[in-house]
Amino acid sequence: MTKALIAMSGGVDSSVVALLMKQAGYDCVGATMKLFQNENLQLDEDHSCCTLDDIEDAKKVAHLLGMEHYVYNFTDRFEECVIRKFVNAYETGSTPNPCVDCNRHLKFARLFQSAMELGCELCVTGHYARVEYDEDSGRYLLKKATDLSKDQSYVLYSLKQEQLKHVRFPLGNMTKVQVRAIAEENGFINANKPDSQDICFVTDGNYADFIEHYTKKSYPEGDFISTDGKVLGKHRGIIRYTIGQRKGLYISAPEPLYVCKVDPEKNEVILGSEADLRSISLIAKDINLISVPDLYKPMRLKAKVRYRHTEQWATAVQLDEDTIQVTFDEPQRAVTKGQSVVLYDGDVVVGGGTIV
Repeated sequence: MTKALIAMSGGVDSSVVALLMKQAGYDCVGATMKLFQNENLQLDEDHSCCTLDDIEDAKKVAHLLGMEHYVYNFTDRFEECVIRKFVNAYETGSTPNPCVDCNRHLKFARLFQSAMELGCELCVTGHYARVEYDEDSGRYLLKKATDLSKDQSYVLYSLKQEQLKHVRFPLGNMTKVQVRAIAEENGFINANKPDSQDICFVTDGNYADFIEHYTKKSYPEGDFISTDGKVLGKHRGIIRYTIGQRKGLYISAPEPLYVCKVDPEKNEVILGSEADLRSISLIAKDINLISVPDLYKPMRLKAKVRYRHTEQWATAVQLDEDTIQVTFDEPQRAVTKGQSVVLYDGDVVVGGGTIV
């Protein structure tokens, strides 16, 4: 019997995944990652993950299904690879993508390693995505979920071939409504539990307050500068601004102004018009390719420059071992350093990288 480790967050998705794998005849063990101490980050217990209640919910479902359950303390790794990187990005004028980093360094690295140590052949999560093996290319493919409103392939582009070989996403062909219905039918205590928010360790969406609390320092005011070099006013610290931002500038102008660039060396935030936000191309590094071995031959595909971005037609070409250039058919709004660009050929993830 194939042994599978089920990543159980305490939420409804991963609980239903455990049930589906058990019903499919796998020998399942549950695992919950402890990623941070809520009290250390001054987080609200009711609105973040990694609470004792979440762990208890996962344990209860595992017990109901007759599964062993482990809790792994990955707090040090999470702080190093996710929180510190998140803070450093804002300090250096970038906008980070912590969900991508968590998947890369925690779920499909440390937890994946733990699965292998337990003798598990598979690592299973509640992500909405699909994995298929392509006989023609001899490669494992990462594909969008059937329910595009829940698709999470964007945050999974860093998965390697060996990882894709051993991961399963049982919810890839399901809707959230179907998942909750299964949970209710089986008496799961978390059947109606709300979905977790995008960034688990910033519960109120105020990144700047979180960073100031975490670093125990304040960030100095500096100048708002127009694209032609004029001083427009004072900003409240560069960590409070990201590309495309309009709200919270408190600048009077005859036309709407947007953040076009953050310059940490000069402690300046450059403001411009909607037209100034648009870019025809980007460079990305730290790339991972999935459906193809390389992109040295230019490829027509669609590109997505942030999680909620609508894919746009573009041409991608690899410049060196770790760099790609993506040129869009039409200029794109607010292409942002630190975010991920993910490339699609239909519903197949070609690969992606970090925008630099």
